[in-house]
Amino acid sequence: MPYILSTGIQLADHNYAQADIQDIVKELFPLKPHEINRLLPIFENADINERQFAMELDWFKEEHGLAERNKVYHEKAIQYAKSAVENCLSDERFLSGKVQPSMIDHVIFISSTGISTPTIDAYLINELKLKESVKRTPIFGLGCAGGTSGVAKAYEYLLGHPEENVLIICVELCSLTFQHDDSRVSNFVGTALFGDGASAVLMAGDNSPIKGLSQSSLLNVYSSSSRIKPNSTDVMGWKVVDNGFEVIFNKSIPRLVKDFWSVHMADVLKEIRVEAKELPFIIAHPGGRKVLEGYQEIFGLPNETLEISKTVLRNHGNMSSPTVHFVLHEAMLTEPEKGTKSVMTSLGPGFSSEIVSLEWN
Repeated sequence: MPYILSTGIQLADHNYAQADIQDIVKELFPLKPHEINRLLPIFENADINERQFAMELDWFKEEHGLAERNKVYHEKAIQYAKSAVENCLSDERFLSGKVQPSMIDHVIFISSTGISTPTIDAYLINELKLKESVKRTPIFGLGCAGGTSGVAKAYEYLLGHPEENVLIICVELCSLTFQHDDSRVSNFVGTALFGDGASAVLMAGDNSPIKGLSQSSLLNVYSSSSRIKPNSTDVMGWKVVDNGFEVIFNKSIPRLVKDFWSVHMADVLKEIRVEAKELPFIIAHPGGRKVLEGYQEIFGLPNETLEISKTVLRNHGNMSSPTVHFVLHEAMLTEPEKGTKSVMTSLGPGFSSEIVSLEWN
């Protein structure tokens, strides 16, 4: 069975309190003062204390076109992703020895906040000195679902290539999508939630020579499941405009958590023969406070089940695809006992749900 051996995370350069971001949005947002004041509680109720951005706050006071935004994305995405990978391959808390980049057989690269051809993973192969024969799977457009989907795709690949190793890389610079002239509530919600960051996850097949480098119980991925709701492409995503990306958030998302995700999760739990309340924690993508509350309410979960997700949201906001890997990283640091089971779950454009099942062995 495929295993997760290590994770690495990288924060963006500039850390800001939620209150500071709220002040600048109040100054810049294209609405009348009474309309902005009506929306400001979105910031205050987001359960976010601080977030990290690739650029300083003053940068957002000026308007920037798609070319300029994408240039920043390209430069910073390579920088952050490289650091996340280096952290992942050398973290002594997870590995007894450093994994050399030449040991990686397949790179799955995930991002939805910028454009690059060749894709960013090609630059990372040069920067990290991966072998020439490394396989590449770049994926665009999965949004928040990307982190869990990447683990699922690596799991499925390693079932057929048990002697190989896969590196999943996620990087998102959501803050670069802020639009000065977009007065929609979706844009306002995005400014209250989104942050920037990168992550990497190292997975190995059952016969991989690096499997023995694990410092603690091996984290086994033993199933994956995807589900997409028909005719729901307008729920979340990006609209590409001359100045960049405009965020799409439909107010139906909390309802879809209850009506769509709940059925998917119930089916997965039945398949793996586990009750939700038996899971000590869930590695849930913290898309927002209401999403996490929906997860908790549906299955009557105690507060501690989603505490790691809540902490990641509080300290970093929603970074789209890497965010669930931040939750995984913190969960692995707790060194769960052998036999501990969990699930990783994310929601994304489509409207889609991704779930993988995990067990420490």
